[in-house]
Amino acid sequence: MGLYEQIKESFDKQGLMHSLNAHLASVQDGEVKVACEFSAGVTQQDGYFHGGAITSILDSACGYAAWTKIPEGKEVLTVEFKVNFIKAAKANKIVAVGKVIHAGKTLMFCEGEVFDETETTVLAKMSTTMIVIAKSV
Repeated sequence: MGLYEQIKESFDKQGLMHSLNAHLASVQDGEVKVACEFSAGVTQQDGYFHGGAITSILDSACGYAAWTKIPEGKEVLTVEFKVNFIKAAKANKIVAVGKVIHAGKTLMFCEGEVFDETETTVLAKMSTTMIVIAKSV
């Protein structure tokens, strides 16, 4: 099974991503994109994408970007992250792009951005640390 298929299989097991109607858009070495279509289920009270939805999608994009850099039999978990919301997200779709900045043996540092559907307007930025652990079961 190729890297994309492994990541897609894992991604498809995430109940939260299903709830947010998010999908895996692309997988490259060190970079993963996750997209989410606008719906009432991802909004806050003023009709914008909810910060929790944005953060969750971006965390997944960064986590799977990190996964592209780990050895077989390992997985990654988020240790910490920081998010800056730059612009209110009112778009038909958002795209989260996670990128590996440093791939260590134990800790990995990733950065991510969320864009509107044109992938030109930055809506949020994230920096995150991931830990590499032995795969559970």
